[in-house]
Amino acid sequence: LWRFGYSARLLKTNHFRTAAANTSFPEVWMLLVQYSSRIPGRFLVVKKDRFSTMPETVEDKANLELYSPHPEVRGMTVLNREAFKRTVVVPILKVKKEIVNTLLKSLKHTVLQRPGLKRVVEDPKDEDSRLVILDPHKIREFSLGESEHEVLKQLNVCPEVSKYNLELTYENFKSEEILRAVLPEGQEVTSGFSRVGHIAHLNLRDHQLPYRYLIGQVIIDKNPGITCVVNKTSIIDSTYRNFQMEVLAGENNLVTKVKENNITYELDFSKVYWNPRLSTEHSRIIELLKPGDVLFDVFAGIGPFAIPAAKKKCRVFANDLNPESYSWLLHNCKLNKVDNKIKAFNMDGRDFLLGPVREELSKELPLLKEEHKISFHIVMNLPALAIEFLDVFRHLLVGEPCSTADLPTVHCYGFSKHDNPAKDIQERAEVSLGTSLDGRCSTYLVRNVAPNKEMLCISFQIPVDVLYKRPCP
Repeated sequence: LWRFGYSARLLKTNHFRTAAANTSFPEVWMLLVQYSSRIPGRFLVVKKDRFSTMPETVEDKANLELYSPHPEVRGMTVLNREAFKRTVVVPILKVKKEIVNTLLKSLKHTVLQRPGLKRVVEDPKDEDSRLVILDPHKIREFSLGESEHEVLKQLNVCPEVSKYNLELTYENFKSEEILRAVLPEGQEVTSGFSRVGHIAHLNLRDHQLPYRYLIGQVIIDKNPGITCVVNKTSIIDSTYRNFQMEVLAGENNLVTKVKENNITYELDFSKVYWNPRLSTEHSRIIELLKPGDVLFDVFAGIGPFAIPAAKKKCRVFANDLNPESYSWLLHNCKLNKVDNKIKAFNMDGRDFLLGPVREELSKELPLLKEEHKISFHIVMNLPALAIEFLDVFRHLLVGEPCSTADLPTVHCYGFSKHDNPAKDIQERAEVSLGTSLDGRCSTYLVRNVAPNKEMLCISFQIPVDVLYKRPCP
């Protein structure tokens, strides 16, 4: 049964297990048919040559066609919307127009619930009546059950179910259904994308590339507001964190506007790094800050940590090596009216830590008093390389700290393919720092980047014996 895609949630339910106990295989198969409607997004398709105990029915075929474009579109690489047309036979009820709404409410689990398709159509033979389309998956053998008969009897509606030729077009199908019908059978279908303003960003697999222009156009057609679709054609450059991309469909305009956590950013998506999947992580770090705190953003990009921190009345030092990111950072600071609260730098991350960060910490830490408590946070969001920069903190300052409670907190990001990614990140950080972080750090799983590849954040206060170099007696 697992081979045919039935989920563990169905097979493990107490109701199903009780019903299936001491039951033969054909009867178990019938139980699966009965409960399959509970699995979101699944519908039953049974082939004659595979299971003689469950012959294919007209309803099964109609339901399949209702969710599938015309089979002749298979292998199409240039979008032809007309080729998706098909006619499907579905069950209908003839109803007086004045009771249509009442009937729809009474038979809400039986009438067609397909987005984009009308459930009620004109009766060409009777202007006082309407034709209510029923779900072919719910109406077996084009006949109603006892509960439906009872409802129709109360409404004085004839229970006779007729057949209706329903015309389906390209507009009636979802993007995933279109792509599943076009791509070769058995191959992975990708209809998901990252949205960056008016841009849809895809990461297509090799087998999808011959269909990339069609995929791009389908995404524009099915997603209002998307006017440009791009596909990444190279890995992210570790220096500037951008990548080569190809415009698949729509306008060739990669300057866009996005809104994250009620803050607006503008950017050129082809020249800077932006990932909408990091919105929650940006918010999580900002929540750790208090007004008056100091944030050093070592790899700031266009400002998704720096700008909301400045909005929270923190003092911010933001840096990025990419000149384009630096330029858009300045632009977004002005756009959000925090340009007087952020000091921006266009430097290598290591130079930024050894220069402005060391200078500010050397000046501020000795002046801290108990009654004026502020915290220092250092964000290092360059997952591919950031851990390698942690060695900069070794003896970054000279002297003795006023209080170990004032030591800066680092939030460093990294990728891991290890079986225990949290342990892996901690061990790598310890190697760079030259000390143990046991009991002195926390790790947070940010997101799954790819199969067996996680993005994590390790947070810790820099140990005093790492940060400070004691002067010789």
